[in-house]
Amino acid sequence: MATLPTYRWRLAPDGLATRRQLRALGLRPGGQDVAAQLERPRRRREPLLAYLYLIEQAKPVRPMTPAKRAALAKANAARRICPECRRDAGYVIPPTLGMCTPCAFPGEQRAA
Repeated sequence: MATLPTYRWRLAPDGLATRRQLRALGLRPGGQDVAAQLERPRRRREPLLAYLYLIEQAKPVRPMTPAKRAALAKANAARRICPECRRDAGYVIPPTLGMCTPCAFPGEQRAA
């Protein structure tokens, strides 16, 4: 197995991009293999790694279909429903609480 070329943080050559950089350009990796990796050093921990892809082999992002848009809206709406009181909380319920704030802290009064 061949090893990937590794570049230091901010020193990758032109023509390579991370997934986020490709997305900002309206592109996606499109099934291509990872071309290289980027290494960002950190103190007292292992370095962060990011995979790099060739921009010239990237494909355009697929357009959002009405069915995908509806499914995404339904999934986002489900994240706002409290499993305890079954009401729309008006915000995405934090996974750490697992319920809306009034259900999680019933004794506290809201500041007016």
